[in-house]
Amino acid sequence: MGIYCKPSVLFQDSYLLVLTQLLCWVTTMARLCQELCSSDVQETHKPGTKHFAVFPFIPLTATSVSTEGFRVFGPSDPVVAAPGREAILPCSVSPAMSVENMEELRWFRTRFSQAVFVYRDQEEQKEEQMIEYSWRTSLVKDKFHEGKAAVRIQNVQESDSGIYVCHFKQGHFHEEAILELKVAAMGSVPEVYIKGPEDGGVCVVCMTSGWYPEPQVHWRDSRGEILPASSETLHEDAEGLITTETSLVLRDSSVRNVTCSTFNPVLGQEKAMAMVIPEPFFPQASPWKTAFLVILTMMGLLVLGTISLFGWERFVRLKLQKEQIHIHCEKDELQTEKEDALRTASESPQLQQTDSESPGGPGVLESR
Repeated sequence: MGIYCKPSVLFQDSYLLVLTQLLCWVTTMARLCQELCSSDVQETHKPGTKHFAVFPFIPLTATSVSTEGFRVFGPSDPVVAAPGREAILPCSVSPAMSVENMEELRWFRTRFSQAVFVYRDQEEQKEEQMIEYSWRTSLVKDKFHEGKAAVRIQNVQESDSGIYVCHFKQGHFHEEAILELKVAAMGSVPEVYIKGPEDGGVCVVCMTSGWYPEPQVHWRDSRGEILPASSETLHEDAEGLITTETSLVLRDSSVRNVTCSTFNPVLGQEKAMAMVIPEPFFPQASPWKTAFLVILTMMGLLVLGTISLFGWERFVRLKLQKEQIHIHCEKDELQTEKEDALRTASESPQLQQTDSESPGGPGVLESR
């Protein structure tokens, strides 16, 4: 066919070395196959992997140093950004070559048309960009000569989390890489301190800040068993980062070592802080306290008995007073009746004498 190929070729595995002429023929055929079989990236790809065409008859993964033979790689681990901050989505080509004059650099979501950023013919293409990324994205060009490019997303939002694809195209050849963005934030290491006695035990407080999304806070003893928290409060700042304050009341003096752990469910990571509670912080059971309670109870019973006795005495005294008054009244009545009887008896002889001394005697009185 009259095809001449430069014999400088890069292989990934040493055992695949073949004759230069045979590799030149394979590379040429693979290039023709790529032109016919290129398609969009599949959603089943994992972050950090690539999409490329391979000549079906030769299971080689060779990469040419020519401008059309390259692979695109993204970070193998998810990119993490806190809400309100910025996220950098980097991609690079291998072998390393300048991407400044590459025909198209595109970052999109799960579909090719969902463009996050498009750089074509050395210019940004705003018309193809989704409106939610307008004025929030920019291209990082400082490492173009090393074959590295990245998109910066400012003011990261919860809706930005998910899968992204970077698509590099030169002529009829294109490559893609998958990367993932997680909107999350690891907060500070929990701060644990003793608040003081409370509800018959000692209150311990755990504070931590700067988390997103809402973290899971757990108290554990020295054996790793979860201890139920007595209260929990959350506070969200202007950027959406969360501060938590969780308290625990320990009544069992045998539990001297407690750990407060804060877990981020999105990142699957946690931060923890342990604390040993000294014995003097626990309320002590004193025999004087028991004696005091017994004495207090006895005094209460004595007071109640005294009050009851005084009440009964007063009742008896009032009853006796009533009886004495009743007896006195009866004596007065008897005395009055006796005096009336004596008065009546003394008046009867005088009346008879008066009748006998009057003129006419009794007959006169009768005539009257």
